[in-house]
Amino acid sequence: MRTSIVLKLFLLTTGLCLFVIASIFIGQTVFFEQYYVHQKVEKVTEALQSYWQNELTHAGTSQDEVRNEQEFYQKTNAWFARLDDRGHLKYTDDFEMEVRLEHSDATPALSGKSIVVPLYTVMDVGDVSADNPFFPDTFVKAGQQIVMEGILIDKQWFPQRIGRSVSNLREENRLENQQLVKKEYEVVPRFKSPTEYHERYPSVLVHGTITQVRTPQGADVSRYTNRLFLERVKAFQADLLYGDYVEQTSTISDYKENDMNYKIFVERVTDPTGNPAYLFAMTSLQPVNEAAEVMRSYYVYIIAGTLLLVLLASFYYSRRIAAPLLRMDDMTQKMAKLDFSEKIPTKAEDEIGSLSRNINRLSDMLHAHIVRLEQDIEKEKRLEQTRKEFIADVSHELRTPLSVMESCLYILKDKADSPKRDYYFAAMEDEVKKMNLLVADMLELAKYESGTYRMQMDSFRIDVVLDQVCIKLAPDLAGKQLQLHNRLAPVEVVANQHRIEQVIVNFLTNAIRYTPEQEDIVISTVEGEDTVKICIENKGVHIPAEQLEKIWDRFYRGEHSRNRATGGTGLGLAISKQILELHGAYYGAMNTDEGVLFYFELQKKKV
Repeated sequence: MRTSIVLKLFLLTTGLCLFVIASIFIGQTVFFEQYYVHQKVEKVTEALQSYWQNELTHAGTSQDEVRNEQEFYQKTNAWFARLDDRGHLKYTDDFEMEVRLEHSDATPALSGKSIVVPLYTVMDVGDVSADNPFFPDTFVKAGQQIVMEGILIDKQWFPQRIGRSVSNLREENRLENQQLVKKEYEVVPRFKSPTEYHERYPSVLVHGTITQVRTPQGADVSRYTNRLFLERVKAFQADLLYGDYVEQTSTISDYKENDMNYKIFVERVTDPTGNPAYLFAMTSLQPVNEAAEVMRSYYVYIIAGTLLLVLLASFYYSRRIAAPLLRMDDMTQKMAKLDFSEKIPTKAEDEIGSLSRNINRLSDMLHAHIVRLEQDIEKEKRLEQTRKEFIADVSHELRTPLSVMESCLYILKDKADSPKRDYYFAAMEDEVKKMNLLVADMLELAKYESGTYRMQMDSFRIDVVLDQVCIKLAPDLAGKQLQLHNRLAPVEVVANQHRIEQVIVNFLTNAIRYTPEQEDIVISTVEGEDTVKICIENKGVHIPAEQLEKIWDRFYRGEHSRNRATGGTGLGLAISKQILELHGAYYGAMNTDEGVLFYFELQKKKV
């Protein structure tokens, strides 16, 4: 057995470890990149939403915007920019030129006006850098006359090309918004003819003179050096201007260039002026590809080393596990012979240790159950004695009325013409009624205790039932000049109305029986969230504390229990107990300052 279990555990451990390695490898290959992308998307999305809530309402300058973009990149490793409702970068006053347009009858809307052209849309920031040897040759300088070609979209002009002259607009050294021009080539075929396109998007040629050129300095230059990101911003602007951007709260799209994958995020928001604005972000997915490639190259070494360690570890731990299992086998054999004297040492804090403790606990529990079974047998003997006492109680209860009837019959037999004849007949009739009541109560109690009786539930007003019982017992109350005080709430409950009425009659009859003359009985209902508590309190002598639990037993006789003068069968509270337990109701009795309170709770009807 020892060899067998060691071999089985060795093979099981080795196979499990190999399965784990294979699962990790497959998971790495199939799911790692998806997981990384998902985490990246969540991180950028949360950062955009956080920025929208915390920073969007803060007005700033181009320097503030550079700082915000750099902080966003440090947190998320994603490029970020804020765009206005037309898709322009916000706060680009450090990289723009002002142009004074000439008067033209062809374009009255622009004639003689000064316009600002964001230079990032038509040129690279490096083209105007002082370090660029070709910078002195550029025509983007104050005082230079230029020609600009653009389109009118919703009465706003957007430049497409800028040159020294009209002929220069088609030469290589022109300035051009390539994304806007590319978009125009995509949109024109959607129209029936170029003429129809130009009617929708008029092309406007304007002449003017550059009055001022502003270029970024120092660290502000970094904002315009990411050409790939700026091209995506301009492409988004082109889609927005031509109506190809679907207006949504947020969009996430894929982009690929030079075999590198990117995610582009656009969050549509509203700026403090009520106009739409856009939070634009872009992140590269290249790091995950590089990490996956590095991991794949190391897997050969990882698998070889892991296999060696698994072989050694599985063999070692298999032998460690076998010894305690053999001890467990020995102990369980002894337990089968009802020998619970031995215990398994439990030093290890692992599964084997837990199993050992559980076997020890099982041994203790079996031993305890055997002891309890012996106690139950003894208890059954005591119950048998109780049943005998019950039969004796019943015999005694029946003997008394039978004795009375026998005495009356003897008297009537000897003195048939006795003037008390009617009295003796009334006494015998009363005793017959008491025996009938006793037998009926005993049969009813046996029915409840059989375990087969099921209560039929319905809904009814408990306050109405209480009023009906009070009316029914009014003569008994009047006979002892008792004052009844009701504090009832109109509550509908779910229970067996006939049986609950029986419980109330028993409780109230009991209260009337033990309340001194001219005292008070108080009936009240206390409404809870899901239940209602019915209370019947009588003023009078307290029940000793040690008898409060025993009063629910059949034929129980305490210091203040019933006697033949007070009436009753001695089974009322026992029957009430069975009825309430079949309802699953909470019930009890307690001494109050002035008397005794009986109570029980019922479930309220759900509305």
